[in-house]
Amino acid sequence: MRTEKISILNEVIERVKASDFCFILNYGGLKVTQLTTLRQGLAKLNSRAFVVKNTYLGKVAKDLGWADVSSMLSGPTAVVTGKGDVTEVAKLLVEFVKKNDKAAIKGASLETAALSAADVEALSKLPSKDAMRGMLLGTLLAPATSLVRVLNAPLLNALYALKAYEEKKNGSAA
Repeated sequence: MRTEKISILNEVIERVKASDFCFILNYGGLKVTQLTTLRQGLAKLNSRAFVVKNTYLGKVAKDLGWADVSSMLSGPTAVVTGKGDVTEVAKLLVEFVKKNDKAAIKGASLETAALSAADVEALSKLPSKDAMRGMLLGTLLAPATSLVRVLNAPLLNALYALKAYEEKKNGSAA
């Protein structure tokens, strides 16, 4: 390989290695303004889209030990990489593809596992990491909250009985 190609390949490898996820898109037929809109949306999610040759992406996949992605390596290919919440990026990409029918999600790689386009759509329907953490925390705290209520019930009942007795006593004295 020529040194320019090696440099480009190394840059692609470094970007993919530094990211938490890698989505593979078919961007053929999109206008520059549409790609710019996608890139702006991705920038807000700490992600980035770039165009890559299929041969380079195949070498990256082999170098990083991904599952077989050869079925995704046809036509014009763009790669979305980044850090952070993968579900938010998946939601953005699925929404973008629905608005721009010339674009298509080919698949993704998440922790060396190859995901199909259907898997990416299913991923987009999951709640965000923060929402999942909230649900988990609520589930973990539910037994403790119930225990506190059960332990407080006799004390509260005694307080209610004393309050009722006090009101009855004050009411009969007046």
